Formats: sequence, C-alpha cells, structure tokens
Amino acid sequence: MDYRDAGVDVEAGRAFVDQIRNLVHSTFRPEVIGGLGGFGGCFQLPGGFKEPVLVSGTDGVGTKLKIAHIINRHDTVGIDLVAMCVNDVLTSGAEPLFFLDYVATGKLDKKQLTQVVAGIASGCKQAGCALLGGETAEMPGFYQVGEYDLAGFCVGIVEKSRMLNGSQVQMGDVAIALASSGVHSNGLSLVRKIISDRSFAWSDSPQLLGGETLQEAFLKPTRIYVKPVLAALQAGLEIHGMAHITGGGLPENLPRCLGKGQAIKINPNSWTIPPVFQWLTQAGAVSPQAMYNTFNMGIGFVVLVPPQQVNQTISHFQSQNIPADTIGEVIAGDGTLVGLLR
Repeated sequence: MDYRDAGVDVEAGRAFVDQIRNLVHSTFRPEVIGGLGGFGGCFQLPGGFKEPVLVSGTDGVGTKLKIAHIINRHDTVGIDLVAMCVNDVLTSGAEPLFFLDYVATGKLDKKQLTQVVAGIASGCKQAGCALLGGETAEMPGFYQVGEYDLAGFCVGIVEKSRMLNGSQVQMGDVAIALASSGVHSNGLSLVRKIISDRSFAWSDSPQLLGGETLQEAFLKPTRIYVKPVLAALQAGLEIHGMAHITGGGLPENLPRCLGKGQAIKINPNSWTIPPVFQWLTQAGAVSPQAMYNTFNMGIGFVVLVPPQQVNQTISHFQSQNIPADTIGEVIAGDGTLVGLLR
C-alpha cells in the first residue's frame, strides 16, 4: 500500500498548488519576499511608521459552506473568508497586509478548490492585502468527499498613536451604519433550519426578494469595508471607533468599540431593514429579539464620529457606493445598546 491507497494523493496536491500559483501571485504587494511554495511566507514591513503595531485576526465561514456544498457553487465563500478577518482587523484602524488560508477536505477536488482560492484571491484584492500562503490538507475519513472547511488568518498594521481602542470615543459621538450586502457569514445555521423545516428549496424565489432566489440571497459574499474606511482616514475624517457586525449582531458587537461608562442610544427606525431579513422573520416566525441577536439586520460595519463630521462621513461612504445612515449616539451607560428593538 501507499499514501494514495489511504486516500491522500500527494501528486494531486502538487498539481493543485501549481494551478493556483497565478491566483496567489496576483494578490502580491511590493513587500512580499519570495513566492509560493516555501515553508513560510515572508513579508517586509512597509516604511513610514514610527511605532508600528501589528494587528492579527482569524475566522472562518461557518455553515455557509453547507449551502455552497448543496448547490455546488464555490466561487464566493473565499471572499467571505477574507472579509470576516480583514473587517475585524480594520476596527483597530489597521491596514491589512497579508492573509493566510487553511483548506481541509476529504478528497482534493482541484476544480472545486481552485474556485475557492479564486474567491480568496478576489477578497484579498478587494482588501488590498497579499495572499501570502496557506495550507491544503487532504483528510480522508474526516470530511465527506466533496466537502471542505476553511479558516483564514490576517495581519494588519497601524501606527500606535492612531490605533483605535475605545479610549477615543466621546459622549455625543454619532454612530453611522454602513450597509451590509446581506446576511454576510453569520446566522446561516438558522437560515438552513428555516429552509429545511419549512420545506423551501434553494431555487425558490420568494416574492419579497424581488425575483432573487434563496441561494443567490444567502450565498452573496460579505462586504469588505477596508478600502473605503482607510480612504476616509487618509482623507482626514475623524473616526473614534469602529465595529464589525458579525455573530451576535448589533447587541454584541457595537458595544465592543466603546470606552468605559459608555453606551449607545439607537434610533430603531433610522435605517431600512433589507427584504432578506424580513423574509427570514416571516418564514421562520423569528422574534425581533432573536433576529437582532443573530443577524446584522442590514448593518455590516459601524463607525463612530464626532457630530460635526457626520455629513462629510456619510457623503464619503455614499461616494464609495456604500449606503450609510446615522443610527444613534454615544451616551453614558454600561456598555449596552438602548432602544434597539422597533
């Protein structure tokens, strides 16, 4: 017997690396040293920093991958993988520098996983970071044939004096919500349960979604906010805090950017909840509280700015094709949201 008899095809693995080489190289920044295939990726820190701080983040895509497996579409989940990591790193004011991926599968399917890596490369380009390397693990008996799992790792950089940590947030700062592209990569276990228990098909096109199918709505990739937010900072806009609205929704994530003794008073009617969340509420008979604790409800990212910067900030993000709304203000409190439910 040999390794192939055990279900691991080393030659196929080498061929896969060769097949994705150009995709990886297309993301490289000038600071990348060397190419693909070494034991480690090498990256030279960019110049111009007095006290550079490295900011790291890691995440996955979750059970959204199950939907990709069911409908056999794999070109978007790589964007989600990058987005979940770089948007987290961004909340410190950091610019993502490079990204690493980990792909585990039961049996290596070059066509399938090339689509995945193409999505990862696309996400890295959107974020302006290099896909520095990764690992592909073929694990027969651990994953079903045709299934895979993803994990991502990102490192960014920020000047220490400009790093956001909650201490810059002031009473009266205004919360500006940046629109999500949909459910992003959170709450998909509940989505799948609603569709399964209510006997919907992924090809269904509910009237509320305006002709969009369920699979199109729920595989839509997570929006990447890096370049628009960094452009705002480089333009001199004053941002005191940022929050990436992921698992746990607004109640769990928005308070994470506050300082001690602060809370945010939300105007619950200040933004329009997208149809996809309205459909989930109706189809699954989900309570408003459960919806807000599970989904982003149309808000993917929040920035806190002083009142005099509100109009300029909203105009900036709208010019970047990101809808933006004022949704609340910072008040004295215990790190919670006040008045969220409609």
